[in-house]
Amino acid sequence: MSKHGTTPTGPGEYRDDRAKAVRPREAATLIVVRQDKQPKILMGKRAASHKFMPNKFVFPGGRLDLIDQRVNVPKGLSAPVMKRLRKDIRKDVSDNKLRGLALAAIRETYEETGLIIGRKSTKKLTTGDKVWQSYFDHGVEPPLDKMDFIARAVTPTYRTRRFDTRFFMVYDEFIHSDPEEMAKASGELLDLHWLTLPAARKLDLPAITRSVIDMVETRMTHERKAQLKKPAPYVRFINGKSLITEL
Repeated sequence: MSKHGTTPTGPGEYRDDRAKAVRPREAATLIVVRQDKQPKILMGKRAASHKFMPNKFVFPGGRLDLIDQRVNVPKGLSAPVMKRLRKDIRKDVSDNKLRGLALAAIRETYEETGLIIGRKSTKKLTTGDKVWQSYFDHGVEPPLDKMDFIARAVTPTYRTRRFDTRFFMVYDEFIHSDPEEMAKASGELLDLHWLTLPAARKLDLPAITRSVIDMVETRMTHERKAQLKKPAPYVRFINGKSLITEL
């Protein structure tokens, strides 16, 4: 529900010219990278019944929930990542909301795939939210300080469903569960696979997902600490034309 593209995929995708443009919803997605001779990324196929990007292969992710902005976790995002996230945002967007986007990416990955992205927690974490409590019950905490923010994209105004999505990236040392045993808990994603980048490019992908794969490949050419400091492209559409700026 948080991926963007420009290829028509079914009825209801496009806004009627007489209708007002829909305000994009805040969303986040997570690229989980397994380091191997050939790095692999986790992707799944959206069900044919979905009204937004049906049958497309995407990264796990979805809408920001209020609880993501309120849940208490021990560590926050790194300073360079927060600096990029703060660029080109409204004045009323809080740091808790920006941090919440990264947490939403972890929560959605857990809900959609059953994959636990976290590190062992030194203390028991609790919350009134059932999904987050289920995550915490595994004895983990979100590795926010090790998460990278690599791109932001807003769905074009001509679509009936729009999202303002932040793309986060994390490496496989923070996979707390067995990476080969994934559960399609929510039914959002089907055909979950660990794919090499060349294999991923051969799939039916939204345009922005294809671009993000290129960004992942470029980012991995830098040392890990340097990656967190690299800029992130911000992709949006103004007057029907794509505009890419640097965050």
